[in-house]
Amino acid sequence: MRAIRLLRWSLRPDAERRRDAAGPRAAEKGFVSELDSTGSAGQPTGAANTQAAGFMMNSQFLAPLIVGCALFMEMLDSTVISTALPAIAHSMHQSPIRLNLAITAYLLSLAVFIPISGWIADRFGARTVFRTAITIFTIGSVCCGMSHSLGQLVAARILQGFGGAMMVPVGRLIVLKTVAKTDLVTAMSYLTVPAVLGPVVGPPVGGFIVTYYSWRWIFFINVPIGILGITLVTLYIPNIREDEVWPLDLLGFLLTGIGLAGLVFGFEMVGREMLPYTVVLAILGGALCATLYVVHARRVRYPIIDLRLLSIPTFNIATVGGGLFRMGIGALPFLLPLLLQLVFGLTPFASGLITFTGAAGALFMKMTAPPIIRRFGFRSVLLGNGVICAFIMMSYALFRPSTSYALIVIALLAGGFFRSLQFTALGTLAYADVPNELMSNASSLASMAQQLFLSLGVASAALLLHLSLGGRDVSTLSAHDFTLPFVITGVLALIATAMYLPLEHHAGEVVSGRRRPSEAELTVATAEQSAPAVD
Repeated sequence: MRAIRLLRWSLRPDAERRRDAAGPRAAEKGFVSELDSTGSAGQPTGAANTQAAGFMMNSQFLAPLIVGCALFMEMLDSTVISTALPAIAHSMHQSPIRLNLAITAYLLSLAVFIPISGWIADRFGARTVFRTAITIFTIGSVCCGMSHSLGQLVAARILQGFGGAMMVPVGRLIVLKTVAKTDLVTAMSYLTVPAVLGPVVGPPVGGFIVTYYSWRWIFFINVPIGILGITLVTLYIPNIREDEVWPLDLLGFLLTGIGLAGLVFGFEMVGREMLPYTVVLAILGGALCATLYVVHARRVRYPIIDLRLLSIPTFNIATVGGGLFRMGIGALPFLLPLLLQLVFGLTPFASGLITFTGAAGALFMKMTAPPIIRRFGFRSVLLGNGVICAFIMMSYALFRPSTSYALIVIALLAGGFFRSLQFTALGTLAYADVPNELMSNASSLASMAQQLFLSLGVASAALLLHLSLGGRDVSTLSAHDFTLPFVITGVLALIATAMYLPLEHHAGEVVSGRRRPSEAELTVATAEQSAPAVD
């Protein structure tokens, strides 16, 4: 708690310090108490605060469902295009390999603009930015569907990536700032569903559309979802914004954007078994920019991504330990379709229907996650459930063409449930102790870490599969070649589980609902909010 308190004091804007010095009357114009009697995060005062207060009663379900609708559109689009690449290549008279530029362009645009998303939300308001992001993403989808050349498609995907970079962290920020902390587990259980549904729903949806309709409809289906999202955001989401916005760290934005883009691009190419000198340079350049940013962040007062957030134990463990877990999860959408299609001989649509059972497990989880976390606490859930997830992922190494499809479905169903429970616990615990004024920064940093670890997961799986082949042609793939990749994904989950051991037993108790905030804690929270800054 002392580290969190010092972090909060050290980052308070100068204007807020002057307002505190002017006395309680001036301070009332800034922020209200960080925690109210229900344990909810403090909100900015003024019109936005009034709107947020009226919204709070229904935000436990409404905010995450509205935000989740937009996030599902983004997650679905990012996976559905892979299935449609051959059809798009044929239509544009291009090689399917060259069409990979459409995926790479999207990932690069996403990586470049994620770091600045939190600052933009604080500057212009979360609702304004989120609604604009959905609009940009929808327009980009229309442009993709109307593309007639590779250049047009790549440009449209870059536009989509810009919208997607704003949607994910800003959407999460809306939930964090409008949902009471005691209701955060329930809200996050709904919000994590799109992350699980998108990768498993995308392939069968893409296969169905490409088989029976035109590939252009994989982009046009985003239009009604986007219009619905814009309407709901306008009607029901408050425009939360900060009274004081820190100056834009332009150099930090360039270093983080280029660094993350270089790393994501490099790992993505490695995952496709492509390792030319440009890929090596991209990885080295990305690592260099990331290193330079670490030095830069220590020297400036208002960095674009404040790495001191990692001094908060719950945020650190959930982000870094959760990142290793996401590496394993990122490998599954790559490995399972290859196993089912190239080894089992299933069609893309049939294999998509089988992997979809993981989504069914995730949907069932949303009803059971809050009572499970409330009953056992974050530490026990992350440790116990992490081990279960690890061994379920390892069990996929036992899949053979002779394995009963019913048994495969049961394993994938259980895996979807327990993985989604882990995502919910990690996604909630990460923000349990983050001060309200740093939520925007924390959401951007978490999104950057997730993007990086997911890319690492795909690259690792591809390299492990390549090692299993031992130089043989891909056409000779067998079920035994997938043993090592699946076992390693489980080992990564076990390593991540070991990183949860330092968590205190009472970590996130108020957020999990195991304990209500005491009067003393409420008093301390109020005093911290109005205490003079410590230089």
